Amino acid sequence: MGDALRADGPRMIVRHAGVLDLADLVPLFDRYRQFYGQPSDLARARLFLAERLDRGESVVLMAFDGDDAVGFTQLYPSFSSVRTARVVILNDLYVDPARRRSGAGEALVRAAVTHAREEGAAGLVLQTAVDNTPAQALYERLGWTRETGFHEYGFDLALT
Repeated sequence: MGDALRADGPRMIVRHAGVLDLADLVPLFDRYRQFYGQPSDLARARLFLAERLDRGESVVLMAFDGDDAVGFTQLYPSFSSVRTARVVILNDLYVDPARRRSGAGEALVRAAVTHAREEGAAGLVLQTAVDNTPAQALYERLGWTRETGFHEYGFDLALT
């Protein structure tokens, strides 16, 4: 993806995040978790992100409007046995509510696609809440298609 990608606006930049970006990233990640019903926990958010970045287990792309961090997406590498190919999971996408409709979300999704192409992935996959219609509209506008041929299941190990 190179070092940075300019979005539509003259000041919007999307770039790879590292551990030095945690001060800007952690509050955004914490608010993302709150959006999905989790309690605020900045220490837990910092530890989780630092571990992913230190271990190279995820790629985080951040959107900046000038010097202000306005959003991020977190990508996880995976594989598809059926496709016998690498895929990228777009696991998290968040833009500060005050900065929505600024082009940051679109820039982050486009940067994720660019990253996946550069990694040789065959495609990207994601999940979003059924009621998160703004995100669904963004994905569909950018050419993503809703999967209808599979049901998603989960098994919570904390409950067994």
